[in-house]
Amino acid sequence: MVIPQIGEIPTSVQTFTIGLKCSGIRASEVDVSISLEVILNRALNNVTHLVFRRKKMCLLVEPEEDNTVHGPVLLETAVPPPTGMLTIIVGSSLALALVIVLLLTAYCVRRSAKRQNNGQPMRTSSFQRLNTLASCQQSATYNGHPSIIAPIQSSLPRKVQIEPQHPEELHRRISELTVERCRVRLSSLLQEGTFGRVYRGTYNDNQDVLVKTVAQHASQMQVSLLLQEGMSLYGASHQGILSVLGVSIEDHTTPFVLYSAPNTTRNLKLFLLDPSCARTITTVQIVMMSTQLAQALVHLHSHGVVHKDIATRNCVIDDQLLVKLSDSSLSRDLFACDYNCLGDSENRPVKWLSLEALQHKQFSEASDSWAFGVLMWELCTYAKQPYSEVDPFEMEHYLKDGYRLAQPFNCPDELFTIMAYCWALLPGERPSFAQLNACLSEFYAQVTRYV
Repeated sequence: MVIPQIGEIPTSVQTFTIGLKCSGIRASEVDVSISLEVILNRALNNVTHLVFRRKKMCLLVEPEEDNTVHGPVLLETAVPPPTGMLTIIVGSSLALALVIVLLLTAYCVRRSAKRQNNGQPMRTSSFQRLNTLASCQQSATYNGHPSIIAPIQSSLPRKVQIEPQHPEELHRRISELTVERCRVRLSSLLQEGTFGRVYRGTYNDNQDVLVKTVAQHASQMQVSLLLQEGMSLYGASHQGILSVLGVSIEDHTTPFVLYSAPNTTRNLKLFLLDPSCARTITTVQIVMMSTQLAQALVHLHSHGVVHKDIATRNCVIDDQLLVKLSDSSLSRDLFACDYNCLGDSENRPVKWLSLEALQHKQFSEASDSWAFGVLMWELCTYAKQPYSEVDPFEMEHYLKDGYRLAQPFNCPDELFTIMAYCWALLPGERPSFAQLNACLSEFYAQVTRYV
């Protein structure tokens, strides 16, 4: 198919149609894919990819006694053209559509480039194109209200998480939280991995708790990792954070790490994967849960703490849909499929990491913001695996080339716009959690206004 190299750029939004007529010879279902690539400046990687995917279905109607073939049952009721003209019609229609879309895309991208100057556009996977930050600022209004997203200008300093606590600090924290083992009763096993265990239980017979522990065969390294990661949110007193209640370490027994939680509390990812629970969640509830977690992270970051592993697997939820952010202890064992080793002997949540965290292990408030965008995507997809089609070793190149997660089919444009801001390539262009909380709160107020 030959497409002209020159043409007029449209000055307004235009529509186009593609006519794909059925031959009537047989019933068939055909996937139609149209790919476009617009290159404005390859040196600046200012390239935009568009992939349109549609499914064409034709149904065959059995011929009548007069041996005539009637048109197939379709949305279109027109008489099919002679088979000799089918190729010409389809080819001409596709060529015209490609030219129109190409010119319209060039016009829109050029306008975005002028607003953004040296900004780098982002691209999604083949399922959907993610708008640039400049074009996101011109996002559609919601029932007549202005866009809830303002241009991002980070107001909080980007604090970098210090390396794991020194042994002396860890021992001090454990000593402050030590409880007697005899006061802890385990009632039911909630999760079990290769060595990790999560139980529901009680403390002092009257306080419901979650208990994280390890099996008897666990190595000393695995025990140390449980205690170290279990202490990562030490002293974080906030209604949206599952902080440590106590620790039990006694000779010849495995350690217990206790968290205060109602007996209806369960892991958020397992909740989303349960069809009987998750399929009833509404968009309003998803926004509400996202807002709760954003507020918890505002609290963490205000104290200079970077989480480094934000995901639904590291959250809990109760029967009132109240969610809390938890630490990442035992997650590498209980959710092994979410972690990958890239040849450095360290299992990392590769599909949740920002580019700088993936490349250089640089963690900050900005890298937490990136992971939070993936968490919101998990909420909208009922905990599907992000980038499931991408090899972990290819993730770095995938992100550098500008590809991002596609918009879930049930996700409002306004909510996906917030996610897209979290996935800005440059850390300084990502929103702080104070900004995310403000955006989510305003969007929540808007959607509940019409419910």
